Amino acid sequence: MADWQEKLAGVFAPLTTPFRDEGVDWKGIEKNLERLNRSGLKGYFVLGTNGEFKSLTVEERFRILKTVVETSPPDKTVMAGTGAESTRETIELSVRAAKTGAHFVSLLMPSFFAKRMTDEVLSAHILEVAQASPVPVLIYNNPSVAAGVNVGPEVIKRVSAHPNVAGMKDSSRGNYPQYLQAANPGFALLAGSADFFLDLLKAGGVGGVLSLANVFPDECAAVYRAFRDGKIAEAENKNALLLELNKQVSGSYGVAGVKAAMDIAGLCGGDPRRPLKTLTAEQKAGLRRILVESGLVG
Repeated sequence: MADWQEKLAGVFAPLTTPFRDEGVDWKGIEKNLERLNRSGLKGYFVLGTNGEFKSLTVEERFRILKTVVETSPPDKTVMAGTGAESTRETIELSVRAAKTGAHFVSLLMPSFFAKRMTDEVLSAHILEVAQASPVPVLIYNNPSVAAGVNVGPEVIKRVSAHPNVAGMKDSSRGNYPQYLQAANPGFALLAGSADFFLDLLKAGGVGGVLSLANVFPDECAAVYRAFRDGKIAEAENKNALLLELNKQVSGSYGVAGVKAAMDIAGLCGGDPRRPLKTLTAEQKAGLRRILVESGLVG
């Protein structure tokens, strides 16, 4: 197993950013990390979709990344979202993230000119960033937040041979078999959703970045651990509960649902930053009932 595959093998929490009165709740971030650092998570994805990175200023982003890097123990892998609309800015952000202490950078694809994002354009963008980045690059494929821009298997075939392209977090649906087939050996594929996390592991993926890991980190990590140890039936049983919870939490309510679930579980979820809305009192009460019935919340 390549060195970076070892660093990516396991479950990551795509860290949320708690807000209070529209400002970043810095103490809330530290409280969450104090809990998550004691868990079986492999590490953290900072400044991704769940972190509402598009709603953060650049300075807020790097203060958050610095906080995570300085607060995390040495055994936690930290990946940072540095995707921007231009290749030039993506490189600048990636270099800065590496200097701040990120072990990997993660590139959400440019999407403002979505119709122009051909396989050739995306491949050139990824390779240019990988060539300039001081740390390995992960592709972040999430068409739902990138105006439908999807990284195709031809792109993976072209870029996965580069020595500084480590792998991909895939949040698309049903595409991972094509990626695994197209990729060069050593390319690490991570599931971006609990919906197909275990299936991807069975197919040859190395881990997952799961929104529920913000709420139930040990339970998410236990699925990976059971699979790794060859206890497939146990992994499937544990995964079945996560699948249902994922449907009820992030599947129904998105980032706001993840944050509300964190509050219910005793962490600091806080509010989303506007224009996103927090859950209503009725929605929160319903979510609490679901979490209590799951047995994971007292």
